[in-house]
Amino acid sequence: MKNIVIFGAPGSGKGTQSEKLIEKYGLKHISTGDVLRNEIRNETPLGITAKGFIDQGQLVPDELIVSMLAKVYDSFGKEHEGVIFDGYPRTIPQAEALREMLKSRGHKVAAMLELDVPEDELMKRLVKRGIESGRSDDNEETIRKRLAVYHKQTSPLIDWYEQEGIRHHINGLGELERIFADICQIVDQL
Repeated sequence: MKNIVIFGAPGSGKGTQSEKLIEKYGLKHISTGDVLRNEIRNETPLGITAKGFIDQGQLVPDELIVSMLAKVYDSFGKEHEGVIFDGYPRTIPQAEALREMLKSRGHKVAAMLELDVPEDELMKRLVKRGIESGRSDDNEETIRKRLAVYHKQTSPLIDWYEQEGIRHHINGLGELERIFADICQIVDQL
């Protein structure tokens, strides 16, 4: 089972590369952002609460995320090729909670794939995405807040996963196919 955490700042290409991994390896996909946007769109209590945090460029509290993830993970059944965790974990406590949730099911994270993209490129990508998709959280002010939150709260996960021995650095700048080929080299060895 190839459970993979795809990791990187907003706009680093996690969603794009996840789609390619799903197609090639038959993996399931949990995008915390997509799940949360669906909750917001449906105006569920979780969605309304989450929208307040997201609109301020903040992370949604762990307790709202952890149980939601376990429920989605369990919906895939006991036997599957693996799951790509996209947008989760974002903090060390979340990484620990994910490790424990998987361990209780006899599973583990096989690799953390870190897509590394310079901040000026991230800003260009996200502003363009906001214009093309109409996503309200892809405006310059919110993007700056999201990147600041990422650097402060999320980037320490790089060292955490390095200590776990499963971090893989990937240059996320350049041709899409070259980036995917670099990822496949790693996944093929899992």
